[in-house]
Amino acid sequence: MDLIIYQVDSFADKPFCGNPAGVVPDSKGLRSHEMQKIAAEMNLSETAFVIPIDKSNFEVRFFTPQCEVDLCGHATIAAFYTLAKKGYIKAKENGIIRVIQKTKVGELPVKIFFNNGKVQKVMMQQGSPKSYGIVDDLDSISEFMNIDSSLIGLKDFDLKPEIISTGLKDIIIPVRSKKILNNLKINFDKLKKYTIEKDIIGIHVFSVNSSQNIEEVYCRNFAPAVGIKEEAATGTSNGALIYYLKKNKLLKGNSIMAYQGETLNRPSQIYCEIIEKDNNYVVYVGGRAKIVLEGIITI
Repeated sequence: MDLIIYQVDSFADKPFCGNPAGVVPDSKGLRSHEMQKIAAEMNLSETAFVIPIDKSNFEVRFFTPQCEVDLCGHATIAAFYTLAKKGYIKAKENGIIRVIQKTKVGELPVKIFFNNGKVQKVMMQQGSPKSYGIVDDLDSISEFMNIDSSLIGLKDFDLKPEIISTGLKDIIIPVRSKKILNNLKINFDKLKKYTIEKDIIGIHVFSVNSSQNIEEVYCRNFAPAVGIKEEAATGTSNGALIYYLKKNKLLKGNSIMAYQGETLNRPSQIYCEIIEKDNNYVVYVGGRAKIVLEGIITI
């Protein structure tokens, strides 16, 4: 069986930036173990396998090199950018096309923005944000982050790390400066053990230039338990982050730009917005993408 496969840089508008994901735009007939082998062969943080249902509905499964995960933000952006760019979804001259991706966390709307017939950006609705509680054990966190516990938090606010999910559970961890963030030396063995014990994917560490009226954040994401030491751009985690900021009354408005990947020399820009609806919150995450490789994989 020959399959078309792409490598796509998500949350970037030029090659070799953002977070690369594999995309198989038509995975009909593939079995789960074959998807897992392809993801391992691609050796990217995630590969998306798309099973078209009709012109507006697509089942999508996500695999790391080690295992299947319920949802992946950057691979979603990569997948739907590719579907629109390569004609699997019919383009329009200007405006928005709305489609549904069916994932293991449910059916999630995706918006594809066009300008002059070209894909401008992709925005995905994430799962309903949910908190799984504050993490009070700062000593354990400071141990695997190799920093003093006094450096965890934001100036002027009594913030604690918190487990939050918009599809995947991460600990959202504030640190007091971008310098601290950039200089983190993670003990991956201890972090892996900790995240497995807590039944979470990883940690999403962030800092801000000002703790008042936040519009921009800087972040790093570590998930060794699923084979990802550090990721250049993380959609689901930044969705959880904007909910954390909203919940703690730190947002100026309803959106942020998250900057990630700087320490990996793969700068990424992730646009996040949160909308209050029927006493709940709806989170959207998105950005641009760039196809960098196109080929055939034979299995």
